Amino acid sequence: MMETTADGRSFHDTATMTLTGHLTELRARLIKCLLALAGGTLVAWQQLDAIMYLLTAPAGTLYFIKPAEAFFIYLKTALVSGAAFSSPVLFYQFWAFLVPAFTTHEKSVLAAVVPASLILFLAGAAFGFFLVLPQGLRFFLGFSGATVQPMISMESYLDFTFMLVLPFGIIFNLPLVLIILAKAGLVNSRQLKKIRRVVVFLSFVAAAIITPTTDMVSQCLLAVPMIVLFEAGRLFIKFCLRR
Repeated sequence: MMETTADGRSFHDTATMTLTGHLTELRARLIKCLLALAGGTLVAWQQLDAIMYLLTAPAGTLYFIKPAEAFFIYLKTALVSGAAFSSPVLFYQFWAFLVPAFTTHEKSVLAAVVPASLILFLAGAAFGFFLVLPQGLRFFLGFSGATVQPMISMESYLDFTFMLVLPFGIIFNLPLVLIILAKAGLVNSRQLKKIRRVVVFLSFVAAAIITPTTDMVSQCLLAVPMIVLFEAGRLFIKFCLRR
C-alpha cells in the first residue's frame, strides 16, 4: 500500500513537487544571474578602455598576432569585468538559493556570511592584482637581455593575469569557510593542526594545477597565501572561538 501525507498526497508526489519547485527556483535565479551578468558586461564594455588601461598597466605595451585576437580579448575582458561588477547579485542569488535548506539561526549567520564572502573575494583579487602580479612580471621579465627581448601578446598576458588573480579571491575565503565549519562543530583547531602538513602539500598541488605556468615562483605566490590563510583561520578558531 502506498504511503500518503496528511493531505492525501503520496510521498512520491510530494518529493516530485519539491524537486520541481527547486528546479523552478534554480532556473529563475540562473536567469537573474545571467541578466545581472549581461548588465555588468554592458557596463564593462562601455568602460573597456579604462579597464584595459588598468589591466595592462603592469605589462606596458602589448601586441596581438592573430587578426581577431584583440576583439576576442576585449570580449573576454568585458565578460570577466562584468562578472566582477555583478558579483554582489551573483553572490546573493547563490546564497539565497541555499537559504531554504538552512534553519532560522543559520539564516541569520548567512546574513553576515554573504557580504563577508564578497568582501574577502574582492580583497583577494585586489591582493593578487596589485601585489602578486607585478612581482611575478618583474621576475619573469628580468630574464630578458641584449639578445632576448620580451614581446608579450595580449592573449597570453591577460590569460596569465586572470588565472593568477581570480584564484586569490577564492583563496581569501578559506578562513571564512573554516570559521563556518568550526561554528557548526564540524572541525576544531586541534583537528586542523593535525592536517597542517597535508594542507601544505595540497596547497602546492592546487597551485601547480591553477597557475598558468609551470615555474615554482608562480606556484609559491599562490601556495604560500593558502597556507598563511589556513593558519590564520586555525588561530582565529583556537583563540577567538575557543575551539
